[in-house]
Amino acid sequence: QVQLAESGGGLVQAGGSLRLSCVTSGRDFGAGVIGWFRQRPGKEREFVAGVSRSGFSRRFADSVKDRFTINRDNAKNTVYLQMNNLNTEDTAVYYCALDSRNYLSIAVSVGDYESWGQGTQVTVSS
Repeated sequence: QVQLAESGGGLVQAGGSLRLSCVTSGRDFGAGVIGWFRQRPGKEREFVAGVSRSGFSRRFADSVKDRFTINRDNAKNTVYLQMNNLNTEDTAVYYCALDSRNYLSIAVSVGDYESWGQGTQVTVSS
């Protein structure tokens, strides 16, 4: 059984930055793709970014690809989501998730990820 825990959320002004962390435990951290998703108020959960098992392959939603970066440190069992130039549309609960069935291909559907963290709130004020 794998556990994922997000941290790093908070309140930030528009134009600011935050770095979210996702720490996994309970199994081989390297055994899958890690994705970040978010759920904005009144909206469905959506894909934000993902990184392959090796860390060499990345994928981003169009809405964030010029502002967010994603990296993983397998030695620390941690994936980081660096969020820059935040705007009010980025306000959401952010979740990390594990897709253990893929090592390279990064899925964007919620249903492709079988383990989830509890989420961390990000609020961007204008």
